[in-house]
Amino acid sequence: MTNRRTRNRVALGLAAGALTALLAACGDGGEDGGGATTPPPKPTTAGATQVDADLADFRITLSKQTFEPGAHEFVVKNTGQHEHALEIEGPGGEQKTDPLAPGESATLQVTLKSGTYEIYCPVDGHKDLGMKTEITVGGASPNTGY
Repeated sequence: MTNRRTRNRVALGLAAGALTALLAACGDGGEDGGGATTPPPKPTTAGATQVDADLADFRITLSKQTFEPGAHEFVVKNTGQHEHALEIEGPGGEQKTDPLAPGESATLQVTLKSGTYEIYCPVDGHKDLGMKTEITVGGASPNTGY
C-alpha cells in the first residue's frame, strides 16, 4: 500500500511540475501578445521636451499639439504593417530617422525654431497617402519657404 501511495504522490508531483513548466514556457508574450519585443527608446536628453510620434498605416499621431522653440526629442514608433520613417522639415532644417520596420522605434533629437514645420513619412508615396502633418512652433507662423 505504501508503494502505491508513493507512486501516486510522485505522479502528482511530476504532473504539477510539468504544468508549471508549461505555463512558464507560454508566458504572456509581452504587452502586444506576440513574442517579438522592441528595446525601449533611449531616455529623453536633459532639458528636451519629449514628443511621442506614432507612425501607422497611413497616418502620423503626435502626443503634443503645441510646441515652443527649443530642444525636442521625438520618440518614434512604427505601429503599422509597413516600413515607415519620420522627417521633420522647417526653419530649423531637415532631419529624419532611418526607415523603421513594423514594431521598431527610434529617437530623433531636434532643435525647433519659431515657425511652421512639415512632419511626414519620407518612404516612397506614404506622404501622399496621408502620412503628413504640420506643426507651428512658438505660436508664430512665418512664411518658411519650403
